[in-house]
Amino acid sequence: MEVSNLWDKWVGEALSKLDSLKLLRSLRPLYLPNEQQQMNNTGVSGKEEYEMFDEVQPWDRSSVNVSISEPTYRKWLLEIPSSGDEIVHGESLADDTFGTSQQQFKRLLLFSGNDYLGLSSHPAVRRAAAEAARDYGMGPRGSPLICGYTYHHRLLESSLASLKKKEDCLLCPTGFSANMALMVALGNLASLLAAGNVPVKDEKIAIFSDELNHASIIDGIRLAERQRSVEFFVYKHCDMSHLRALLSNCKMKKKVVVTDSLFSMDGDFAPMLELVELRRKHNLLLVIDDAHGTFVCGKSGGGVAEEFECERDVDICIGTLSKAAGCHGGFIACSKRWKQLIQSRGRSFIFSTATPVPIAAAGHAAVIVAKRETWRRRELWNRVEDFRALTGIAISSPIISLIVGSEEKALKASRKLLKSGFHVTAMRPPTVPPNSCRLRIALSAAHTTDDLRKLTSALSSYINFQDTGGTSLHIHSKL
Repeated sequence: MEVSNLWDKWVGEALSKLDSLKLLRSLRPLYLPNEQQQMNNTGVSGKEEYEMFDEVQPWDRSSVNVSISEPTYRKWLLEIPSSGDEIVHGESLADDTFGTSQQQFKRLLLFSGNDYLGLSSHPAVRRAAAEAARDYGMGPRGSPLICGYTYHHRLLESSLASLKKKEDCLLCPTGFSANMALMVALGNLASLLAAGNVPVKDEKIAIFSDELNHASIIDGIRLAERQRSVEFFVYKHCDMSHLRALLSNCKMKKKVVVTDSLFSMDGDFAPMLELVELRRKHNLLLVIDDAHGTFVCGKSGGGVAEEFECERDVDICIGTLSKAAGCHGGFIACSKRWKQLIQSRGRSFIFSTATPVPIAAAGHAAVIVAKRETWRRRELWNRVEDFRALTGIAISSPIISLIVGSEEKALKASRKLLKSGFHVTAMRPPTVPPNSCRLRIALSAAHTTDDLRKLTSALSSYINFQDTGGTSLHIHSKL
């Protein structure tokens, strides 16, 4: 039996069990008063006429130009801990350390955000949020299964399902909650199909996870483990030989492989084509977290699976609207059956308040803009080429991980960049493993070639690019 048919059968059986237990849950979209009036007048709901552009505009720069207060700046330079309390209600606080009474600001060029296309400042996205807030307020404040699910949420789900070439999509409050919901639902699947109260070994689900997967995947699997319905296997980062051996030695029928598609801290891609081969050989469920690939990769912005032309072989795709979409929220693109299972058993979805309507409206606008303004992806990848040409480092994505080693070196490098006018955060444990502290640089379509020249010039004063040999991102620091 084909992979999709086999898992579809198991999910169908689990849904039948839920139905018999009266535990199936439904999403019923609400139409808001002003929206209902518009529907009656025009026969359509919502405005889908978005203003498009064919090149970078001045307002795009607001997604990479930021400022910090002088007290924050000086505390950062001295590594003085801060809880962000230098400013309250837009007014400066008396600062005992520096005696500051009037707020001054330091302008910085942002190279540490995830707004890869600069859409957070796009007029269409801003207008969609503003008009929805004006017309509907925040929308019903309840969980999606109670009263928080509206036409706007459904519209966004449909556009994401189309983008990912999946039958349906489930909108979640965050990408973190999306991964948690899916992993817990997988654990529930095994429990529902078990002959007894607790699944025996052959009835459990084996989940194979890349060692560098996002924390939300790991935490979700740990929660599923507590249900005693899954077994957890970790394979070495992107090591298909290790994964192949683990799969071959596993006698459990239900196997799941979950991986980031584009790794957030290393900037490398999962070996998608090899994963597809393993999916077919072992009848496994292939799940990818495409948080950093969505809208960044693929001709239409469909993500890493579109880039590698294997969308049909990815069973479930997790994503987020808080990165290249420039908005907020997470989603799970999947079949209708999987959606029904997750919305019925994914606790982080069930017990969370729905995304506010203006955020859902902004997300839908961002999906449309990201698909149509294809030049944004070209500009982003042009910046990748610029960085390669300026440094000789063969980076493979807009995420550049310059590993300097110790925490002290990473913090010192970050402070030196701060002095030069660049916001680049040092990544330290627990975000990255010990002794692999790094500068994580994220490129944007809103950056210019001149921005990259200035950044690499500042970097070159304390990082030896030539020591990388053009391939490795383990950097020798001059600090």
